[in-house]
Amino acid sequence: MKRIIVTIGPSLLYKTSLTDIHKDEYIYRVNGAHGNIKEIEKHILVIKQQVSDAVILLDLPGNKVRTTNLIKPIKLQKGKEFSLLSCQINYQHFYKYVKQGDNVWANDSVFRFTIQQANEEHIVFLSEVDGELHNNKGLHVRGIHDDVPFFFDKDYRLIELANKNSVDFVGLSFVRNVEDIQLAREYVKKGIEIIAKVETKSSVENIQSILNSVEYILLDRGDLSAEIGIEKIPDYQRFIIDKTLFNNKRIFLATQFLKNMEEKPVPTIAEVIDMYNTLKSGVYGIQLAEETAIGEYPRECLNLIDELTKEVSNERK
Repeated sequence: MKRIIVTIGPSLLYKTSLTDIHKDEYIYRVNGAHGNIKEIEKHILVIKQQVSDAVILLDLPGNKVRTTNLIKPIKLQKGKEFSLLSCQINYQHFYKYVKQGDNVWANDSVFRFTIQQANEEHIVFLSEVDGELHNNKGLHVRGIHDDVPFFFDKDYRLIELANKNSVDFVGLSFVRNVEDIQLAREYVKKGIEIIAKVETKSSVENIQSILNSVEYILLDRGDLSAEIGIEKIPDYQRFIIDKTLFNNKRIFLATQFLKNMEEKPVPTIAEVIDMYNTLKSGVYGIQLAEETAIGEYPRECLNLIDELTKEVSNERK
């Protein structure tokens, strides 16, 4: 493994400085889904202040439907209904693409809802779980990405920001086909590498043409699981890795590698095994998200990856 994508946020960058953890193999990810354009540009500038030669990835949110403008989290109760106003969903036409009875997977498949009613004013959901639905969390209906525009307005403004600040990578979320990549190249300036994110069933079906068009892809196991079913992820992950390596391209893996360490200083055994096997699989790199952006132990997460990398190198034959 060559690189680690490290997501910045309130924890890593502001609470813990990059100067305390920096290594040349780190790519610092700015998640364009969180914050307004001014705030996101501030993150980029602070990264450059802390590490002058930092490699930066600006990750576009793409056409992911998300909660927005929530004053406080919505308390979910199994078997109870709740509603979201049109102004609390980032895509105002979402109601046109759903109908009563549709299943909705939220927050990387953590929550599941059933749509009871949908109109231009609000959408009523029936929750199948207890919990809290927070701001900026995904609302996924399978197959919807084939119909909605590839870019939302914010994506175009973020590309302008990426060009202005000469970031190193732009992440394209919810790529469906090579035409989406071609559209992005019309706006992303030369010299900025594109990472095509595999998060939809269409992207898996079109993986060969996508690999022919880019040097880097990223398999987001969370969003893809909402699209195809979490039980299919191991097989899809193996298939995408093998396909990428066969084509001599570079692949990153993402989602919930060390989720336990968002709140605790140690991972679960299952997380260690997943990470170990990933490091052995031939991937170019992995991505940490909430673990470093908002987690309590970003430094410990990165130290653990170092230790596991050494273990892989010294593996008994």
